[in-house]
Amino acid sequence: MAKLGNNFMEPLQAIARDKGVSVDILLESLANALLAAYKRRPDSAEEAEVTIDPESGEIVVWAQELDEEGNVTKEWDDTPTDFGRIAAQTAKQVMFARIRDAERDMKYEEYAGREGDVVTGIVQQADARYTLLNLGKVEALLPLSEQLPGERYGNGARVKAYIVEVRRTSKGPQIVVSRSHPGLMKKLFELEVPEIASGVVEVKALAREPGYRSKIAVYSNDQNVDPVGACVGPRGARVRMVMSELRNERIDIVFFSDDPAEFVARALQPASVREVRLDDATGTATVVVDPSEQPLAIGKEGLNAKLAARLTGWRIDISTPEDLYGSSSEEDESDQNLEDDESTEEE
Repeated sequence: MAKLGNNFMEPLQAIARDKGVSVDILLESLANALLAAYKRRPDSAEEAEVTIDPESGEIVVWAQELDEEGNVTKEWDDTPTDFGRIAAQTAKQVMFARIRDAERDMKYEEYAGREGDVVTGIVQQADARYTLLNLGKVEALLPLSEQLPGERYGNGARVKAYIVEVRRTSKGPQIVVSRSHPGLMKKLFELEVPEIASGVVEVKALAREPGYRSKIAVYSNDQNVDPVGACVGPRGARVRMVMSELRNERIDIVFFSDDPAEFVARALQPASVREVRLDDATGTATVVVDPSEQPLAIGKEGLNAKLAARLTGWRIDISTPEDLYGSSSEEDESDQNLEDDESTEEE
């Protein structure tokens, strides 16, 4: 019989309490490690079991004989005389290994299932490939592909990011975050707009070109609450806070509508729309605007139209009356007006 002794069992129990690790798990791991050490001895029995008394720390190696069905028919104490020294060395190794594993598991469980949450991290390291954020107990990885275009992060800077994935690895949880995900903007509005957090105002759709421009469609479940006004806030304070966090990314806030034609027209704001024609078969919305409004509807490099299409789910084709009807329609209309004028003069 060997013994760990109270001078080892007491700190073992204290560490288990501090780290939130079960003493039974530590002792089970230790017993398995000691059994492996016993098996390496040339005079070891073919079948054996190691038991550890959690109160006294006594260790016994029980050699066994089994019948054909695996039942124990004979058992005796086969603890080596020098097993106390081996047990103490092995116990330290097993204890620290299990504590590290348990800490990794605890960190993973803390963040597992938190995809979609927003976290605030402190920049620890930034290079051309990725940025590391310190979240307190763990680090988060912000890949270049998830960063805002041209954004630079200085060491020590505080950054809000959106959790897109939590992976379990041998070194602990790997948390991947994003600054470009549309979900980040939605969560930031939830933080800034109490009406969204309470469910009075809903974010129905969101389209984003990270770092440049976004469109967000909102709806109110209370007719007394203006959803756009709630998101803009007093003197634009709420939307400015979101824009500031996203390095002044421009945000268009529009009313959501169940009427697809009306929703498409609103999504193209700030342009004014004369008419919207929908083709359900092709999923195309033909939008008619005045010639002076066409550049505004399309936007710089087509961005306004592109975001409106993402927001609504319709392919958007922007046209003027001349594009649809040709110049002849205007000439016919002009001739008709002239005839009406002449008829009025004769009368």
